[in-house]
Amino acid sequence: MEIRTLRYFLAVAREENMTRAAEQLHVTQPTLSKALKALEDELGKKLFTRHSFSIRLTDEGVLLRNRAEDLVGMADKITREFVTLDDITGGDISLGLAESCQIRTLARAIREFRKQYPLLRYHITSGDTEQVTEKLDKGLLDFAVLAEIPDPAKYDSVVFPRADLWGLVFPADDPLAKKKAVTVDDLVGLPLFCSEQSWRSDIPRWCGDRMRDLRLEGSFRLSYNGSMFAREGLGYLLTFDRLVDTSPGSGLVFRPLSPALENKLYLIWKKYQTFSPIAERFLKHLKMSFASE
Repeated sequence: MEIRTLRYFLAVAREENMTRAAEQLHVTQPTLSKALKALEDELGKKLFTRHSFSIRLTDEGVLLRNRAEDLVGMADKITREFVTLDDITGGDISLGLAESCQIRTLARAIREFRKQYPLLRYHITSGDTEQVTEKLDKGLLDFAVLAEIPDPAKYDSVVFPRADLWGLVFPADDPLAKKKAVTVDDLVGLPLFCSEQSWRSDIPRWCGDRMRDLRLEGSFRLSYNGSMFAREGLGYLLTFDRLVDTSPGSGLVFRPLSPALENKLYLIWKKYQTFSPIAERFLKHLKMSFASE
């Protein structure tokens, strides 16, 4: 199985049309069809269902697409790293980021780093712990940022200078807006929105055995999406401060939890990881930048 063939497969899966995929790849349609037929023969599975004007993936095709995206992504990353081994002015760094206003600290560090290495190219993906650590473990990322304590047996890490404050986001005309902070008693009976990850780990850390008194109305990986539902009066969003616009006139307010609940942010990388030269320099710069905050 060749990387080139997997690129062909992904193009057809993306375009759902053999002609458009062939044009995008700059190959003839017979060449593309022959390569995909050989791939199906090699795997012993049908990967596509062909219709009059479109192509759809079979269940086996969906599985291969997920695996092929990782393999092609890794091949591209290896190529970029070797191309830039002798480049002292730049290179590529890939990061997977949790959602936090503390990411601005990382952005400032990258801005300063680019003054020394103007040809730096950085690739950002966002997600929760499960999403970004999966990519990190597969070698698709150099670094990940988590909003929870990383596993010290698997990862080395450096902690961000500041922590995120938990609170509740809801419409400004709600009676709770009169309070300076909200307690567990205030949340009992309310339809709550929260990420699944935080509902399992962070919120129980705050309210203990009162967790059974709280009701999860829905879960969101992105606070912005959750805030749209809160704005429409469908529930109350548990999230970090400053992830959602709660400025005067926004229609929403943020009230911190009481007692206060905070999460530290961690930049992590795999233990015993061999970095590209630019990634190694970046990590050194980031540690110095965090120390000076």
